[in-house]
Amino acid sequence: MRIWLLLLALGLGLLTGKPAASQDAFYRGKTIRIIVGFAAGGGFDTYSRVIARHMGKHIPGNPTIIVENMTGAGSLIAANHVYNIAKPDGLTVGHFIGGLFLGQVLGQKGVEFDARKFEYIGAPVKDHVVCALTKASGITSVEKWMASKTPVKMGGTAPGNSTPDNATRILNSALGLPIQLVSGYKGTSQIRLAAEAGELAGGCWGWDSISATWRKGLDSGDVVVVIQAAAKPHPDLPKVPSAINLAKTQEARQLIEVGLHGDSEIVRTYTLPPGTPKERVQILRKAFTDTMKDPEFVADATKAKLGVDPVSSEEPVSSEEVERIIAGLFKLDAALVAKLKDILYK
Repeated sequence: MRIWLLLLALGLGLLTGKPAASQDAFYRGKTIRIIVGFAAGGGFDTYSRVIARHMGKHIPGNPTIIVENMTGAGSLIAANHVYNIAKPDGLTVGHFIGGLFLGQVLGQKGVEFDARKFEYIGAPVKDHVVCALTKASGITSVEKWMASKTPVKMGGTAPGNSTPDNATRILNSALGLPIQLVSGYKGTSQIRLAAEAGELAGGCWGWDSISATWRKGLDSGDVVVVIQAAAKPHPDLPKVPSAINLAKTQEARQLIEVGLHGDSEIVRTYTLPPGTPKERVQILRKAFTDTMKDPEFVADATKAKLGVDPVSSEEPVSSEEVERIIAGLFKLDAALVAKLKDILYK
């Protein structure tokens, strides 16, 4: 009887320990690639490089994590690659803009994925969209922008799927801001450089990214945030007017709420190819969550001016919340979908 019980206990122990041990063996000595859909130097790239420095120690086997930039079409090329080409083996993570998920719902050309079939890891922060313009452009307040006699040149990356393009178009439609959208830049870093060179007045994208990558201009006063487009004001920007408070019609408010507020939670999602083994999905989700709480990561991210401070910032967006939000996109009212499609693609 003792021998039988010993063998049974040994068998149960092997069964219990197998998944962790096998995943440790799988990831040991391996390299995980984070495919970033935008150019180096922007917010997506900066977040990924900080995460890559810390997440490996939270994965069994402690794999190396590297970042690769795959630019084009406002990160659509990267999204299609992760969905259709990358092996679903837990060694490729995609980081492309969450506006692409709404793009699928709106019938955006070039989308070759089904957002409901990706495996989601989570997002480090909710995006807080703002519009930052150079002092040299002469637009240092929303009042000056509204009163401009000529359209103000704003930078974008690709029609319909990126925050710079979507935010600019929605603010133009909802608030009547005079805008000339110049799209085709390969990332916010290039928009920033073009604004500094005087080719553009500025651009609209996440405050966490702008505060980290455009810090010199903000501190010197050469760059000014003139409007914010999030559900509630950011603590850093108490005197900057909110777009929703400037909306004069119910339709304008609805466009801002759905096109900007609703999009903000999934903009910076980290994604795995469909078909990735469930146990590896769970390992990477846990590692991502643990990384967000890692004091060394938080210190590194804070130094880089990224908005992940667990005291002053909101919680990271969980994989479950990402899935819920994306499912909701496919239930939007048909009339609203048609209106958004008209604004974002024409």
